Amino acid sequence: MTDRKAELAGNLAKVDERIAAACAAAGRKREEVTLIVVTKTYPASDVRILSELGVRHVAENRDQDAAPKAAACSDLSLNWHFVGQLQTNKVRSVVGYADVVQSVDRSRLVAALSKEAERVGREVGCLIQVALDAGASGRGERGGVAPGGIEELADLVADAAGLRLDGLMTVAPLAGEYAGRQQAAFERMMDLSTDLRRAHPAANMVSAGMSADLEQAVAAGATHVRVGTAVLGVRPRLG
Repeated sequence: MTDRKAELAGNLAKVDERIAAACAAAGRKREEVTLIVVTKTYPASDVRILSELGVRHVAENRDQDAAPKAAACSDLSLNWHFVGQLQTNKVRSVVGYADVVQSVDRSRLVAALSKEAERVGREVGCLIQVALDAGASGRGERGGVAPGGIEELADLVADAAGLRLDGLMTVAPLAGEYAGRQQAAFERMMDLSTDLRRAHPAANMVSAGMSADLEQAVAAGATHVRVGTAVLGVRPRLG
């Protein structure tokens, strides 16, 4: 086993222990929570190692990094999640490899994703990104739609050709009433998920929690956690 593989195996084991402990504390089964490893800034070689270690879900937030990485790993059995703010001019590229887009936050993006998914004959899963720090503009500092905008956007996705409404995604906000209150933020997300599932029962995915706050997300009921640093190490500074 190479040094890097041993390092990643050890880190994965620690993260799995954290998820398992959080599930036990919340009275949940371990298999109720799926780990998505955020591989942004790390090379395709790390993605290959993660696949060898049993990881099946990876996430990227920049198409210019993700597209060549996904192409280099196209022989692997992986589910690729796009988690960054997505501009419509990148949709054609992203639909080429992403199984799930977790950052759907406006009607124009829904239309662009649907058009491209239909053109290439793919079904793309979509999560509505919810901004719990949304101000008067109805959008969050890091993208996302205000809670009041979920229903309209969800209906658009559900009715769009080539798209599948999978659920909701959020990032613990740095500002507003939930700043520093991750547990409360994630509990609010679960309430919003309950509301969504009344109209769209299959949209039961809730992607919330990262390296620093995955325990709070699991406690609240998140189905997926997005972990990067705790698995891959501290990210190199981008220039």
